Amino acid sequence: MCRNIKILFNFDPPATNKEVEAASLQFVRKLSGFNKPSAANRLAFERAVTDIAKVARKLLDSLETQSPPRNREVEAEKARKRAAIRFG
Repeated sequence: MCRNIKILFNFDPPATNKEVEAASLQFVRKLSGFNKPSAANRLAFERAVTDIAKVARKLLDSLETQSPPRNREVEAEKARKRAAIRFG
């Protein structure tokens, strides 16, 4: 999985549409191999990002859990610690 795609489920406040769209863009970039598509592929690329964002939002809205919501600051700090260990 692309490392830039973050977990978006079970946060308080919930993931924003902007976060869902950013994850969708990263997913399409990974699948297509394009960071920036050519003019010939631009429309298909943008449509894929839009379609995936809609499906991702629908998924996030339909998931259920018994776990308490995650705290964004706590999760960000955990990620910083993992990065420090990994990259020194």
